[in-house]
Amino acid sequence: MLSADFGHLERDVKMIERSQAEWLHIDVMDGVFVPNISFGFPVLKAITAATDKFMDVHLMIVEPEKYVERFAKAGADLVTFHLEATDKVQECIDLVRKSGAQVGISIKPATPVEAIEEWLPQLDLVLIMSVEPGFGGQSFIEGSTEKVAALRRMIDQKGLATLIEIDGGVSRHNARELYDAGCNALVAGSAVFQAPDPETEIVAMLEA
Repeated sequence: MLSADFGHLERDVKMIERSQAEWLHIDVMDGVFVPNISFGFPVLKAITAATDKFMDVHLMIVEPEKYVERFAKAGADLVTFHLEATDKVQECIDLVRKSGAQVGISIKPATPVEAIEEWLPQLDLVLIMSVEPGFGGQSFIEGSTEKVAALRRMIDQKGLATLIEIDGGVSRHNARELYDAGCNALVAGSAVFQAPDPETEIVAMLEA
């Protein structure tokens, strides 16, 4: 939703509600972990009230352990926090689980997938950033597909059901490559909201 028209947010949420998109992705930025500020609790509650879609909330904030429970209570079905944003990873996982939401960890482009290996059995999802977090509309970073493939091998070797999500520079043009590498969920902002027909663009990505 970072690429939606904030002046017509309900309209854009309703468009996603009608579409074949399965999840609605909310980027929460604090201006500290990343150089931008976006949604907070009131906006998340308003979006949740306007849709029945699965609420995929991505926290790009420092000390996420202070806020994960509040985001779950505000309507998040899945709360994903950044490995690089906290030294209390286990506490964050436990707090999200306690809240009743699913739990995910995200890693920035420079962070190797091995950095999250010890926590993989406890995760519902790993979000690989294929751009530097903080702004929409960036180009896909080369090498991200190989990172997905490495994570897929790690998950499969451990016999886990952890989902792989990717965010940044995703479009119909690289969707098939990302699915084939092992992704289960693709986050698309600009590719959808800047398309002439966003709902048709979503279908094109799903059918890539």
